[in-house]
Amino acid sequence: MKEQKTNFETAIVHAGYDSREHHDSLTVPLYQTSTFTFGTAEEGERRFAGDSCGNIYSRLGNPTVRVLEERMAELEHGEGALAFGSGMAAVSAVLIHLTKAGDHVLCSRGVYGCTFGLLEMMEEKYNITHDLVSMKTEEEIEKHIRPETVCIYVETPINPTMEIVNLQAAAAVAERHGLKMVVDNTFCSPYLQNPLLLGADFVLHSATKYLNGHGDVIAGVLIGRDKPEMENLRMTVQKDVGGIISPFDAWLILRGLKTLPVRMDRHTDNAERVLEFLKEHKAVQTIYYPLDEENVQVETARQQMRRGGGLISFEIEGGRKEAQVFMNALSLIKIAVSLGDAETLIQHPATMTHAVVPEEQRSAMGISDSLLRLSVGLEHADDILRDLDQAFKQLKTDLQQA
Repeated sequence: MKEQKTNFETAIVHAGYDSREHHDSLTVPLYQTSTFTFGTAEEGERRFAGDSCGNIYSRLGNPTVRVLEERMAELEHGEGALAFGSGMAAVSAVLIHLTKAGDHVLCSRGVYGCTFGLLEMMEEKYNITHDLVSMKTEEEIEKHIRPETVCIYVETPINPTMEIVNLQAAAAVAERHGLKMVVDNTFCSPYLQNPLLLGADFVLHSATKYLNGHGDVIAGVLIGRDKPEMENLRMTVQKDVGGIISPFDAWLILRGLKTLPVRMDRHTDNAERVLEFLKEHKAVQTIYYPLDEENVQVETARQQMRRGGGLISFEIEGGRKEAQVFMNALSLIKIAVSLGDAETLIQHPATMTHAVVPEEQRSAMGISDSLLRLSVGLEHADDILRDLDQAFKQLKTDLQQA
């Protein structure tokens, strides 16, 4: 694994970029081109043969995209990274890379709805089976390993229940059985958690979220601990399936990344204020936040996360109707299914991000009809709390009148 040469806050501004190689431009230039010219036919031959360095075609590599990939490899302590056109393109690429027909994938019992949909499709079309299991201990993970298991796929914190998976325990099982381990680190960003340092082989992000941070990009990034394997993945799955990122989107993410530490601290500060507010509210039944002192997994969270992050899930009294009435009463807080933006966003997982998951399995994941997921933004915390408070009051009024 790569050791970080500078502090995180410095690496996120400078890693992977030398202005002298780009006409002394302070900011990473946007190379908005689909293809690159060769000085001679022989040079083109050498580049395609791999005997000469240089750009060929932006699906195979682009200078702007390359800076993003090298920066993300540095930030996640990896040896190589690939940028994709969406978070799901990154998820798809690593699972295609690791599996073949008849294989088995062991997953944390909660995963993003589209990841669940992909796993279901892989099982139906290619007999690549999967199990969603609790990963609280090594023993719980171990008992679900099959002869055909090839990888362990983990979200932590899990979307949307914020359940924590002990990454070192999962990595220990993976190592004993010769399995690859993939971690979706979207909720934390590399500022709060580094799965490769805890034993994972791959870490991925929906770069749409905290990495970009401004709600104007769809993208994904995959980082690996083994450089030759990452290059193989680039020249097979990424090249042939083609889920690449555009240079402009890579440029936007590089711009957003520079403020990631500042943003994550503000997201977390605000989330901690919201947590204390929700704890005091009678209409709130259950709260899910990694570093909540009342969370039974708080010690595991402390061991692998630097802070609790900007996401809180909570259950209110009632069910889907009450959840929707509450959401509709909000004003400052917007109803939307993303996270990590400057704006505070709220969504109803059972009917939105996880609607594809059958009700019985949603229930097993801990996703009830009264569960709401709040992505706490960068606004002043007092204004966020004021909006939540007036929505709770409106909910009470509406229910009394019903």
